[in-house]
Amino acid sequence: MRRIVLFLVTNLAVMLVLSVTARILGVDRFLTSNGLNLTMLLAFAALIGFGGSFISLMMSKTIAKWSTGARVIDRPANQEEAWLVESVRRLSTKAGLPMPEVAIFAGDPNAFATGPSKSRSLVAVSTGLLQSMDRKQVEAVLAHEVAHIQNGDMVTLTLIQGVLNTFVIFLSRVIAYAVDSFLRRDDDESGSPGIGYWVGSIAGEIFFGILATIIVMYFSRKREFRADAGAAALMGDRRPMIDALQSLGKFQAGQLPKAMAASGITGGGMMALLSSHPPLESRIAALQSSL
Repeated sequence: MRRIVLFLVTNLAVMLVLSVTARILGVDRFLTSNGLNLTMLLAFAALIGFGGSFISLMMSKTIAKWSTGARVIDRPANQEEAWLVESVRRLSTKAGLPMPEVAIFAGDPNAFATGPSKSRSLVAVSTGLLQSMDRKQVEAVLAHEVAHIQNGDMVTLTLIQGVLNTFVIFLSRVIAYAVDSFLRRDDDESGSPGIGYWVGSIAGEIFFGILATIIVMYFSRKREFRADAGAAALMGDRRPMIDALQSLGKFQAGQLPKAMAASGITGGGMMALLSSHPPLESRIAALQSSL
């Protein structure tokens, strides 16, 4: 779950910084100097939207390590670490991928994969997961994370987020401009928009940003089923992945920072629409249905 939540938070922060910077530099005044220029606004929205999304992607691995305290295994210190690195190596080779970085972080049972590309990826597992599962189950979890990398899920979600960011910025400013024009309809002054535009655009970004998050989480849940199936294919058997998910159901899922939730092994929550992962029961049922 860590990957998506971290990605979303980073994306929001970067997008807000870019948006505020644009306001300070007077870009909004330029867009509205002679009425709202929709073509220029769309180009501006795409630049900020995709810029925020791709900057978040490029920062994903660094932020993941920092936020979780993950320790990359450069040289295995014991047999468990050696087995972990070799398992990821074998699964990655089978998936046709370059060797990812492998890391361990302290926490309850969880795991995640992240990184800006297939050649610069990271697979990390928690100490809780290593202690609570047998090696076959841990291997299935590793296969799930390798499948995320193989499927290019981070890049896919980045593109989806970029498109949604674009419409968040575009729609928030169009609506804000309309509201500001209505409030100033008896004002003969022309030129820069009033306070209604600034307040409305910020409120719009928050509102449409929440809607965009719901859409991103929907696609994230769909990608989880695919990663489960990919793990079963890499393992050559669906039973280890089923056993791993059943084992996870017995524990409290380790919490992952918000921008990383998309690639974690566990997920779910009370707010189903904002959950990056389907219920474990649904994932188990999907695997069992194809046995």
